[in-house]
Amino acid sequence: MIKCIIIEDQAPAQRVLKNYIAHLDNLELIGTFNDAIHAKDFLDKQTVDLMFLDIHLPKTSGLDFLQDLTTSPSTIITTAFSDYAVQSFELNVVDYLVKPFSFTRFQKAIEKVMDQRKNVNHSNFFIKSGHDYISINSNDVVFIKSDMDYTEIYQSTKKDLSSETLSYWEQKLKPFQFIRVHKSYLVNVSKIEKVSGKQIHLEGNQIIPIGRVYKEQFLANYIKG
Repeated sequence: MIKCIIIEDQAPAQRVLKNYIAHLDNLELIGTFNDAIHAKDFLDKQTVDLMFLDIHLPKTSGLDFLQDLTTSPSTIITTAFSDYAVQSFELNVVDYLVKPFSFTRFQKAIEKVMDQRKNVNHSNFFIKSGHDYISINSNDVVFIKSDMDYTEIYQSTKKDLSSETLSYWEQKLKPFQFIRVHKSYLVNVSKIEKVSGKQIHLEGNQIIPIGRVYKEQFLANYIKG
């Protein structure tokens, strides 16, 4: 299930998107916003997989909003103007829909999102270690810990050091279902065995802390019933 939000200030356009989303079983609409400021507050608290983003919004433009995000969900631009397509794709949007767009065109955009998610689920990434670049499979990473001026990438059988910040890895690995659980820890959700009190128990008998706010977010997004 792909959790999505709409950022659009025009009610008719909101209705079209809501209708299209309701017709696809793999989409779950969890929020609709008239401006980017309120959407940003929501993104800071909730896990969002996909956002439908208009460009002409009150207070700040959709593209400025997207560019300023430290981490962003997959994004589909929905706009009445074709002029911003190049700029949008430079910001790594998945697709660019010019209003009015058909349900068939909307479906094609969602298929791109699904293809993107399939590809990243089995992707490697590279870290710089000294003068070398080391390939790491995202599925092997259990958690990442921030330690002063570098980060430690804990895998099933080894640990590698990276000069990148935890915020960098949070953005890069979000599509792989990595989430921040503490100011110093990023964890692979698939490696969590249980959350108990202020601790997360991971495969391989590893235990890391979880902050109160992060725990509330985790429970809200991953616990059903």
